[in-house]
Amino acid sequence: MIITVTPNPSLDRTFDVDVLAVGEVTRAHGTHVHAGGKGINVSRALARHGIATRAVLPVGGADGAELVDLLSALGVPARAVPVRGATRSNVAVVDARGVTTKVNAAGPTLDDDEAAALVAAVERELDAAGPSRSWLVLAGSVPRGAGADLYPRLVAAAAARGIPVAVDASGAALEATVRAGGTALLKPNLDELCDVLGTSPTTVGEIVAGARSVLARGHDSALVSLGADGALLVTATQSWWAGGSPIVPRSTVGAGDCTLAGFLASDGEPLDRLRAAVAWGRAAVGLPGSAIPGPADLDLAAVQVVTEPDPTLDPADLFRTAPAGLA
Repeated sequence: MIITVTPNPSLDRTFDVDVLAVGEVTRAHGTHVHAGGKGINVSRALARHGIATRAVLPVGGADGAELVDLLSALGVPARAVPVRGATRSNVAVVDARGVTTKVNAAGPTLDDDEAAALVAAVERELDAAGPSRSWLVLAGSVPRGAGADLYPRLVAAAAARGIPVAVDASGAALEATVRAGGTALLKPNLDELCDVLGTSPTTVGEIVAGARSVLARGHDSALVSLGADGALLVTATQSWWAGGSPIVPRSTVGAGDCTLAGFLASDGEPLDRLRAAVAWGRAAVGLPGSAIPGPADLDLAAVQVVTEPDPTLDPADLFRTAPAGLA
């Protein structure tokens, strides 16, 4: 069972336009409404592939009710924790080139009782899941009032039950998690890694070294998303890169969440998990809005994996220089 926690969920409303002209009236030729939030996207992707998952999330107001209904329609089991504030709506505008402009609302403020109820709900799910083949995924921003220590508290709760934790967060939530240690997998993108490091690594070697400096604070591995340039999987002693030929994106919304879902869904060796992760992410980029790829959308053969990639290279050069079929 893969339990996902989305402390600040949303309805994701995506508008497809030809050109986004700031300050002008723009007419959309397509609209999409999806259950949103990073952890929810992970659960949606897993459920689409028949993998047992449960989403834990606080919900409030009409948008919160619609969010729960959408999850039910998708066959995603959810534990909804009622809160007084209204669940937020996020808006994305995607132009004909696939460039995505997002406006994310702040979301409700949780009081102490609501934050405690969210933690208790996660603990009940952990107890029900048990340690065998289970993961806890903590993803997205932490709502106001929940406390900067929310993720470290949940990491500790999972560790006490022998369940590994993956964290996909940014800003204060990621920094608090990094300081506390204890995760099996951190999944920053390159910008988020740079924020934690306070530097801007440019070569593969610098990125790997930066990831390892973060892992040294008590974490097992890091899956670093590189956008169009694939992803790096880094442990204290090994590294792998995976990527593929350039594709024309339809939307990048939720692609990183699908990448994490693909990694967790695989039971193989690290390079197999990384190949699956990148294949799931690439498939998501080819779909509109925050649509989730199914099994028929995946192309594992299009993903190349390289063990110990050349540390002197820029990530953009990895696919061009990767020997075909090497792993």
